[in-house]
This record gives sequence, C-alpha cells and structure tokens, in this order.
Amino acid sequence: MDESLLKKMTGVAVPLGALYTKECPAVGEFPALKKFAAFCKSAGLKIIQLLPVNDTGTQSSPYSGLSAFALHPIYISIKSLPEFPSLYKNDKEFKAEYDALLKEHPFQKRYDYQKILDKKILLLMRLYKSSETAKTGKADAALSSWIKKNGWIKAYAVYKNLKWKYMQATWKAWKKEDQIPGMEEIERRWKSPALKKEQLFYAWLQMRAHEQFSEAAAAVKKAGIILKGDMPIMMNEDSCDAWAHPDFFDHSLRAGSPVDGQNPCGQNWGFPTYNWKKLKASDYSWWKERLKSAEQYYGAYRLDHILGFFRIWAIPERETTAVLGRSEPGLLISRQELLDAGFDNGRIRWLSEPHIPAQDLDYWTWNREASQKILERLAEKLPNEDLWLFKSSIKGDKDIYQADFGGLCQKEAEGPIKDFLAKKWLDRSLREIKKDKFIPLWTYQNSRAWATLSGDEKAKLDALIQDKRKKEEGLWEKQASEILGELTQSVQMVPCGEDLGVNLEAVPEVMGKNKILRLNVVRWSRDWAKEGSPYIPFDQYPALSVVTTSVHDSSTIRQWWTEEKESAAAFYWANKSVFEKNGIGQNDFQDFGEKTALSILEAAASSNSLWAIHPLQDFLFLQKKYWLEDPKDERVNIPGLVSQFNWTYRMGASVEDLTADKELLEKIKSVAAAR
Repeated sequence: MDESLLKKMTGVAVPLGALYTKECPAVGEFPALKKFAAFCKSAGLKIIQLLPVNDTGTQSSPYSGLSAFALHPIYISIKSLPEFPSLYKNDKEFKAEYDALLKEHPFQKRYDYQKILDKKILLLMRLYKSSETAKTGKADAALSSWIKKNGWIKAYAVYKNLKWKYMQATWKAWKKEDQIPGMEEIERRWKSPALKKEQLFYAWLQMRAHEQFSEAAAAVKKAGIILKGDMPIMMNEDSCDAWAHPDFFDHSLRAGSPVDGQNPCGQNWGFPTYNWKKLKASDYSWWKERLKSAEQYYGAYRLDHILGFFRIWAIPERETTAVLGRSEPGLLISRQELLDAGFDNGRIRWLSEPHIPAQDLDYWTWNREASQKILERLAEKLPNEDLWLFKSSIKGDKDIYQADFGGLCQKEAEGPIKDFLAKKWLDRSLREIKKDKFIPLWTYQNSRAWATLSGDEKAKLDALIQDKRKKEEGLWEKQASEILGELTQSVQMVPCGEDLGVNLEAVPEVMGKNKILRLNVVRWSRDWAKEGSPYIPFDQYPALSVVTTSVHDSSTIRQWWTEEKESAAAFYWANKSVFEKNGIGQNDFQDFGEKTALSILEAAASSNSLWAIHPLQDFLFLQKKYWLEDPKDERVNIPGLVSQFNWTYRMGASVEDLTADKELLEKIKSVAAAR
C-alpha cells in the first residue's frame, strides 16, 4: 500500500453516469472524468470516488455485476473511438443514428438506462463491423496483444455472446450444454471459427473501454487526484464469473442480512455466496486478479459490506426471505447437545419443524374438508394429533408459492393461502440443515414453539445458542484476518471498508491491522447505547477512516435536514458553534440553506478521519442555483425499490459550468482547506 496517501484530504463521491458534460448530455462517460478532474483540482479536492463501473447488463444497479473485470459499455464515448470519424463521415445511416442518440436523450435529471444502453450497443456494433478485426474475423495486432494480457476476456466474450443468443436470459435458463461448460469447453468455443467474429466484438469493446478509462484515470492522477474505485463484495448469480468459475461460488445459498427493525424478513440479495475453501485452495487467485485489474485505474478502493469477509448471512436458495438464513462460517448445534440439554426428540421436532394446527385451517374457509385437501398438497397430518407438518419435498417457500392447488380454491384465494403457509413455514426456532445438525433462527424467540417452552427450557436453549454465537466470533475473526491480509497485500491501492452497522469487536481490530479505512457517516455516527443517542464528537473518529455526509443509499444532507427533524436538531446542538459562526442561530437552524450545507461540511472537516469524501450533491448545496426542484431527485438510490429511478441520477449542471463558477470553487476550497 502507498502509505504516502494516508494523510488528511477531502474528496467527492459521484456515479460516473451522473457526470454531465456538454459533449455527452445523455449519460456520463469515461472521458468526462478528465474535465471533472480539472474541476476538482480547481476546488481543492484530492479524491474522486466512483460507484462500480463494471458491466451489469440489463441491471442499472452497479452492485449487480455480470463481471468482476469487464467495464460497462454504457460509459464508452462513441465519439472518442478511433473508428468513429470515418464511419460518421461516410455512413449516413450511422450518422443519423448517432445524432438521434444525442437528440432523443438530452440532459435530464435522470437518464434512461436501458434505452441509452440499447442504442449505444447497436452503434458500437456498427463501429466494430467497420474495423479490420470484424472484416477478417481475426484480431489485429493491438487486440491480440490486449487479449493476451487479459485472460478473463475469453470466458467473458463467450458468455456475452451466449447472453445475446438467449436474448439476455439468465444462464440458468440456457440449454444444458451451455450451462457452466467448464474452462476447456470455453476455450474450444473461443477458438471456434464460426463464433470468432461475434465473440471478438466483446473483446474489442472491452479493449476500447479500457483505453478510454485508462486515459481518463491517467488524467485524474496527473491532476494530483486519487481515483477511488468500489468493489462489490458479491457477484450476480447471472454473472460470467458464477458461470465460468462455479467452484468459487456456492449456488445452493444466497447472501443477505438477518432480520432487523427495518427489515422484518431480513434481506435476500439473491447473490450466491462464496466457497472460501475453494478460493483459498487457489490462493485467492480470482480475488487477487480482480484487485490487480482494478489497480490499472485506481489508487484506492472501497470494499463493500466488509462484514461479509468475516461472515456472510447465507440463505437457502429455495427461500425468498432471509429469515431461515445462518451465519457462514458458523457453529452447528448437534442433536446430542439438545438431548443433553433435556430436549427429547419430540421436543426437538417441535422446535425445528413448523407445525400447522388443525384449527388454523379455518383461516382459509369455513369448509374444513376443502381446506384439508389444499393442505394435503403440501403437508402431512401427524398420526393421532391435530397437527400438520410440511412434506419433505418442500425445501423452501418458493415451493409453496409454486404449488399447484389444482382448482381446489378460487384463483383470488390462492395468493393469500400461499402467503399464510409461507408464514407458517418460517414459524420455528431451529432449522435442521443436515442430519442431526441444527442452527437457531435469528428470530428463534419469536416462534410459537418457543412460547410453549417452560422457563427452564428457554434458559437452557438460550444458553446453548448464545455459547455457540460467542464462539463463532473467533471463526469470523480468523477467516477475515486471513482473507483481508492476503488481498490487501496483493496490491498497492489504499483499502477502505464499508463497515456500517457492524458491532463485532473483531471488525475494527482486523481492519486496523490491515490498515483498511473505516467509514463514518455523519448522521449515523452516534452512541446509540447512551441516553439520547448523542453524536460522537468528530475528534473521536478513528484516524484510519473516511468521514462522509451521505452515501449512495441514503438521502442527501438537504433531504436529511428537512425530513429527519430530530436527527438534524441533535446534530445542530452538538455542533452549535460551527452553525453560529456561519450566522445560523437556534431559532432558524431548521430551515435548510446554503449556510446549513456549509456548516455540516465544515463540521465534518474537523473530524479526526484521514479522508473526508462527500457526495457531489452535498457540495452543490453550497450554491442554491444547483439544487434540483425536488430533493428526492438528488438521491442516487432508494434501497428496496426496483425502478428506473434508482442509480440514474445526473448532476444538475454541466461540469463545464461548475468549473467556471468561481464562487462555488472558493466555497468548496474553504471546506477542503479546513482539514
């Protein structure tokens, strides 16, 4: 790691697609970074932090990557490609299509991800067809050289060509012979003369993307600015990496997070978990190659969800929620341990298998016979008891939702019945994950079975579970120490970690040992255990950390100040002197204005953190003319929402206009100088 970079600096975070320049009004592109670096230099900013820029296919979320290595073609500047001038001059149809792209997608506060991507891909295909490589079906010298240096491109090109063939469908829906064919088969397909021309398109595309990003990254570095990347911890199930390297992933599990106050069913991200044993056996080669690839562009990087390197919340693939997940790695409770604690086999079954009492059938209909016939599709009645157990064929709530009731109820009743049964499926304290081996649910004390236990039984089971959980922390620390030690030492980039909401003692210890900068979000940096949840003083922030006013998953400081009054008021009183210095007294602090933004940024500048990196939006609040009319439009992402809104934010003025605004530059400079 380059430790000369570990000094107090101020930077800005922005999604690449948000960068609006007059040359690319539709969506931000790689060359836009050059102009943005000039703006940052003039404003005294030393770091530019980007969201991930890897290929995500039809998904606008940058955290849903189709490749750990390939860059997103949506960020390629078509006009900057060497093939462009000739084709634009000599091909009227191409010229009309390119001009239409700019005309049909003028600057807007959100960009149309899918439409722009589709149009750019078609234009890029036309440009490729004009190249010598496409005409001959053989890679030219430059492309051949680039392919040799980037071994991952072969699998990616074969995979992307198949994705095109299957109209972007997930590889799990492809024909069997195309699903995870193995590296030998991938190599054979790569060399196939019949497929060569089409597959080389994706190699050419990535070479051109690399050239543009490398040139932009070099300009950023020349301006004396660190470019910071973002490494999503998980890969999309429908990714080239999960397809080509199945041994590195566990496709029987999905990553997520356990139940909490805001997520009563937890979070199921839908991404396969890692097979860390296989990765370790390969000396973590895939992860190290991923970091080395990123190091071509970045001087620092952010490890998303760093807790996942300690332990991941692993959910069975057949589940839609995260309720039945478990910590991986984790310790299991054996049947013998439960027997030794005084629970016989009947009691163990009562705790680990969801029971449906006969009287609950009345929830569906007054016709008990009809209800019983429906239940018989999914469950079996215990002999001599008015209780039903789910059949062994039911592996998760997906099986419940996919069940065929054969016309036993009206169509409109099917949904509520299945929702009811899915809720029953989760009603247990333990889950048997293999013969005679159990894990406790995160919500084990909320089940019907737990409520029926005696006080002594509850105490014994709780003690057993808590003992396991305490011992698990040692496993997590050992795993993370090894993995993060290997990864951080493999590159010179400065590592940063997203450790929000983590309360494991081992996390800050391991991060500190590996000099991984922690993350402090101003509004959430409070001592939640104390009465009133006071804000942690800025001078008590850890030195090895990044302080930020907002993140891509949160509201901006403007929306925070206007919508979360209690939190904003507490922040004002904790930093009253800064606000008063800027003329904001106790009677008028609730109204958000330019001076409010300045006060928040200046307060954050006083922190002990080495780096202060704030979203571009929060800096633009220093000049009211750059505010968007609706504060919600200034957000990057609203977690839990799948829509065209998320991840398509665009800055409210061009980079050129911001660079020419001397007043704005001076205001940002003053914030940066306060460090």
